[in-house]
Amino acid sequence: METTLRTLGPAEARVVLSFREQGQEVVEAGDIIALLRSEQTGRKVIRNLLRKGWLARLTGGRYLLLPPERGAESLGENNPLAVAAAVVADSYIGWWSAAAFHGFTTQMPATVFVAVKKQTKARTVEDTEIRFVTIPVRKFFGARAYDVYGRSVTISDPEKTVIDCIDRPDLAGGPAELTRIVHAAMPEIDQHKLLDTALQMKSTSMLQRLGFLTDLVDRPLSDDLRARLRGAIPKSTRSAFGRQDREDGDVGYVKDWGLFVHARARDLLSEVPRIRKTG
Repeated sequence: METTLRTLGPAEARVVLSFREQGQEVVEAGDIIALLRSEQTGRKVIRNLLRKGWLARLTGGRYLLLPPERGAESLGENNPLAVAAAVVADSYIGWWSAAAFHGFTTQMPATVFVAVKKQTKARTVEDTEIRFVTIPVRKFFGARAYDVYGRSVTISDPEKTVIDCIDRPDLAGGPAELTRIVHAAMPEIDQHKLLDTALQMKSTSMLQRLGFLTDLVDRPLSDDLRARLRGAIPKSTRSAFGRQDREDGDVGYVKDWGLFVHARARDLLSEVPRIRKTG
């Protein structure tokens, strides 16, 4: 099989080594042009670095640097989380993708979910399918940098990951996969931080699902946190979880949380084999 070796001319080497020494993993076209003090030379060097495998195109004028440590062969970037997180500067890896990273599920979603503040179209970069999810500023918190195979990647922390998934089950593989995530996460996370994170989201329906799911997987919040959670849910509030319409055998109305559950308990727990409940 023929491989392409990554060579460097003088100007190309100056760009790669300069940004590598600065620890800059994502570079803009303007950065390269400014370094070389020539737009014509800068554009030519960018084309050459893309062709030779030193840069991976993220979006217009934004590139991921593939440093010398990646070896002499042009193999591209095989770190999908790093690629996805680098496309938009102010973003974080979240939901099902973050749950997989933290070990709360063994499922590896084909799409990487990325939280952003401004609408951004889905795209495929370096064979990675990326979906950008626009969220309100009040929900844009709870992420930090993690080392992912030598790359610094911003990912929601364990508690925010669980809350984000409960807030958007559709981005967490659906109700049954969400139940598995909650079951796996509860022994590993800080319950106080979990509730503080949940309250900061300012979503009553999410709080109702949090109470129900932690009860369902037999890993409820401590009594004091449970009381705080119930106190944050207006008594008259009702919401639904699961299918759009109710069917025979569904859990139905859960009085403790004011939640209509349009799903069977055994279906919700299908990915959590150690728990057996009727219905």
